[in-house]
Amino acid sequence: MTINAQQVLDQIKEIPAMPNVIVKALGIIKDDQSGTKELSEIMADDQALTSQVLKLVNSAYYGFAQEITSVNKALALLGMTQTKNIIIAVAMKPMLTSQGGRDMWKHSLRCAVACEYLAEKTGVVDTGAAFTIGFLHDIGKIVLNIVDTMTYQKVRTMVKNGMDIIEAENEMFETNHADMGFLLAKKWKLSVLLANCIKYHHDPLSSSMPQVSTLAYAANKISHEEPDVMDEALVKEQLNISISELMQYREEIIAKANSLFAQLNAG
Repeated sequence: MTINAQQVLDQIKEIPAMPNVIVKALGIIKDDQSGTKELSEIMADDQALTSQVLKLVNSAYYGFAQEITSVNKALALLGMTQTKNIIIAVAMKPMLTSQGGRDMWKHSLRCAVACEYLAEKTGVVDTGAAFTIGFLHDIGKIVLNIVDTMTYQKVRTMVKNGMDIIEAENEMFETNHADMGFLLAKKWKLSVLLANCIKYHHDPLSSSMPQVSTLAYAANKISHEEPDVMDEALVKEQLNISISELMQYREEIIAKANSLFAQLNAG
């Protein structure tokens, strides 16, 4: 029995709010009058977050020569955007793992690193924004899983058997994670750019921002355990990258993402 799309919409009010520390961090990033002092004050209220940031900044992922022992020093070295990205990754981990499992958490990290990497290569969007786009691109799956976990498990099975995920979700829910992610992004008051990429990461040419949406599309495709088939003409036209180039980049992206994943799951 399928779930009616309206039922999903009716229940979206029950979806958890974005973790408060992320809301505050994003607010500071957008406020030109704020700086690292305000960001460090947010982190001071969350010792677990502070500990994780220090662990990451001292990891091989960032590769600083000296040991960093204070949040203020970490912020000075990382900058506000990189620190914001770490805050998002750490604070969203409980929600992603509880609703999507370890695989969704790992895929989100991989896609974040891939988006950041491809943004640096192409210049179509700021690398800091790209990380957030990649990390949150699948948040609509949280909505569908909360609405009906058993039905969403059937979707996962259908996808494993070769069905396109959007088709499977539309069949079982009369909506899909891209549309639900867009609604959740609006509820969380995320930026127009981020909401747009979440909605169109499977259909970039329908976006009013096709280049950035294609970046999310390509990053998502190469971030799976087995890379998905891509529209080569689309990627070449929007990003000026060939599929063979993407596959070359993929090895480094996966290595970087796996390093980040290991650090965030250590201890």
